[in-house]
Amino acid sequence: MSSLRADSVPASVELKAEAMVQADCGCVNADARRWSSLAVGSLVLAGLLSLAVVVGRLPFISNWIADPLFFKRCLVVHVDLSLSVWFYGFIASLLALRFRRDSGILGRIGFYVASLGVAGMIAGGLAKGAEPVLSNYIPVIDHPLFLGGLAAFFVGVLFCFGLELSRSGKDAEGPMTRSARIGLQASALLVTAAAVTWVSAVSGMPKGVDTTTFYEFSIWGAGHVLQVANAAAMMAVWLWVLEKATGQAPLSLKGVTVLFSILAVPHFSLPLLTYRGTMDTLYHAGATQLMRWGIFPVMLTLVAIGSRHLWKHRSEIKSPAAKALRAGFIASVSLSLLGVCLGLCIRGSNTLVPAHYHASLGGVTVAFMTAAFLIVTLARRGDNSADKIWKSARRQLFLFAVGQSVFAIGFGIGGVYGLGRKAYASEQHVRSLGEYVGLWTMGLGGIVAMVAGLWFLALVLREMYAWWFGRSGQNRISSINPVSEL
Repeated sequence: MSSLRADSVPASVELKAEAMVQADCGCVNADARRWSSLAVGSLVLAGLLSLAVVVGRLPFISNWIADPLFFKRCLVVHVDLSLSVWFYGFIASLLALRFRRDSGILGRIGFYVASLGVAGMIAGGLAKGAEPVLSNYIPVIDHPLFLGGLAAFFVGVLFCFGLELSRSGKDAEGPMTRSARIGLQASALLVTAAAVTWVSAVSGMPKGVDTTTFYEFSIWGAGHVLQVANAAAMMAVWLWVLEKATGQAPLSLKGVTVLFSILAVPHFSLPLLTYRGTMDTLYHAGATQLMRWGIFPVMLTLVAIGSRHLWKHRSEIKSPAAKALRAGFIASVSLSLLGVCLGLCIRGSNTLVPAHYHASLGGVTVAFMTAAFLIVTLARRGDNSADKIWKSARRQLFLFAVGQSVFAIGFGIGGVYGLGRKAYASEQHVRSLGEYVGLWTMGLGGIVAMVAGLWFLALVLREMYAWWFGRSGQNRISSINPVSEL
């Protein structure tokens, strides 16, 4: 374990944290601002759509609405905005933070292609006659506008990832810490592997299959790799916020490289699992087993190391920023561990499945929320009002974690009593008291999580508005006082 420990630094933690603050000044480049704006903006629409999804599952209300396709369309667009656009757009923003300067016209081209893709997805979701397909991981709407938009978004993201990874590491002087960069690079490579897996799965698909089967099996393997990419990005953020909060890296670079290699390398084999055909059990079961056993050992290792690091430096975490970063780490870890526990309880196709992934993906979301607060405070004018933002951020992160946890637990309770998943409006049949309790618990938690999500948007969008429309414009970006007293 000695190789996994960060090198001890004799300098004072406060002096080191202050040096990190000074080194970060003026480093939020245009690429990072564009992608984070797209990612956070996607949550605005996703949050509104989630209200229809949550309310539509509540008893009595669901019986009043006879068209389940309305909720399914809302669900598809909500999921793709709040997971695909939010996650991979934000990962693109984090990758750009490795550099002080943006990537120029090529970076803008990739961003504009992805943005047009998002517009196409929304337009396709509103098209008459569009049929929603609730495939796992990436649900779709079987309409050319939506499918073309989804493809364009991922093309733009992959182009950006390739561009960022091809840039010289010698120029990586941005605010992203060296250990976090390794995790983000692993995440970008895993997203690329997911795209290759999808191409391989489509190539191995037999002719004549129905629409639902085509999307379910073609996305299955790629979706599994994307979950590993999400976990890698989340753990990269953990490393970033831990180092920012304490002034010291919790792991050596060698240790970080070993952990992310263990996480990523086995999943690069997923495209090969389709060599006997996409409908073969090797592809379906192999992807499942790789994700089942490939994530949690690395995640639990980093949880233990990060928790020990926080405990060791607990007396040094005094500023509002450091306390909020610690809260974000704890909230993300708690949701991730809840997701693991709920996953262990799954025994069939019921609402324990969405309970598991809502907790797990909630852990990724709250980590990214924490990182978003870091980004906006890195790009604000030099005043003392950042402390107020961090105090609000600490409460917001806690509230979101509580709401998302209750939401997932409610789904879990319903699943224990056999409540079916992917059922909305008149399709939903609630037969027992346990299912009613689960649904009402889910609804309560969902409302709390949505309130916390709106609070996050209010805090972050106010700062992002100043990026683009503030009176001092670009000068505000270059006069940064990042995380004061961190």
